[in-house]
Amino acid sequence: MSERPPEIVCAACGAETLVRREAVYDGFKRVGERFVCVSCGHAYAAEAEVPFKAAKRTAVFSEADRTRSADVFAADEKGRNCRHCRHYVVNPFTQRCGLHLRRVEATDACGDFEPPPAADEPPQTAESSPPPPR
Repeated sequence: MSERPPEIVCAACGAETLVRREAVYDGFKRVGERFVCVSCGHAYAAEAEVPFKAAKRTAVFSEADRTRSADVFAADEKGRNCRHCRHYVVNPFTQRCGLHLRRVEATDACGDFEPPPAADEPPQTAESSPPPPR
């Protein structure tokens, strides 16, 4: 019992119409399905006898109609915000810039952006880092 579209061309009345699926029972046990034309009431014994219409799939849109993905940021400014900066410091209460010693938001940006250190680069210590500007 496949789920095909309900459109048919009835063999009895010749109308382009719909078919209704009705369950057939033997007592309380379902034993099959019966297909009935909704226009004239002609019953088909099996699904193989039902003259279903061929499904037409027309292409309304082509690949040229698809929307292009929007590139909001230029390649050089992608990720140049405080969240991705070497000096970004997060603690449970606030977010700070370790270079300018002020509160920042993760999406803020400044001209002193530095990318975070590479994985193989040793972290800076207080002795090796330059003193903060005043």
